[in-house]
Amino acid sequence: MGAVLGSLTEIRELKHEISGLRAELKRFIERANQQHVDSVLGDIKKNYADMFTNHQIDTAKSNLSAHMINDCAMREKCFELFMDFLQNTARHIKDGQVSEEIIQSYREQMQTLRKKGPYDRCDTCFSEVHRLFEKQVDLMQSLGIYNSVRNKTGSDSDVPEEIVVKDLLEPLASVQRFQILKALTVQTRTFSDISQLTGLRGGNLLFHIKKLNDASMILQRHERGDYIITDKGYKTLTAISELFQTLHLGELQ
Repeated sequence: MGAVLGSLTEIRELKHEISGLRAELKRFIERANQQHVDSVLGDIKKNYADMFTNHQIDTAKSNLSAHMINDCAMREKCFELFMDFLQNTARHIKDGQVSEEIIQSYREQMQTLRKKGPYDRCDTCFSEVHRLFEKQVDLMQSLGIYNSVRNKTGSDSDVPEEIVVKDLLEPLASVQRFQILKALTVQTRTFSDISQLTGLRGGNLLFHIKKLNDASMILQRHERGDYIITDKGYKTLTAISELFQTLHLGELQ
């Protein structure tokens, strides 16, 4: 009997040691993956910041031209004012870090400018400016330049359902998209690499890549360049992994 009890104790201790090794290995992999993401994002910020900035400015110019009210006497003056604002904000993409205070100050500037708008239909133009600015903010977050602290202390009831579904759940509600994101935590991938990984081709693969790109979970270095995971994509994948481990803890031990 004593020998049996001793063996059971040894087995329990061995299981405990194995569990500890698994946890340590998981932490090591996460640190290695995070270092990979930080390294790639650092390289992108260093070498492609000007390209991202110029692209945002060009996008702002074309979108403002297309969506501002045409038959308005203030159109040209407002266009110059809006472009000056968006050019200033876009330049922060080249910064190593952008604080919450800076982003908030720009949001307050937009509110101040809107109060000066004399017409109800000014809302149309200001809505477009706000949308373009928030796209810049999303890019800054994806590059790890800006980390939002908004709603960090909020309750579950503060979680915006539509945004969570659109920006987090829908982009990963596909085996192929989940495969892509996981693969990019290890290294950058070309379109051909991703095609071989997922078995998808042409427009079908582009559809899935666009879903992840629109959600700011992946980026392409430049036109026809490698794809990389963003800070948002990595954190999302890490959170899902931790949730899975928690929910299936008994099965994994």
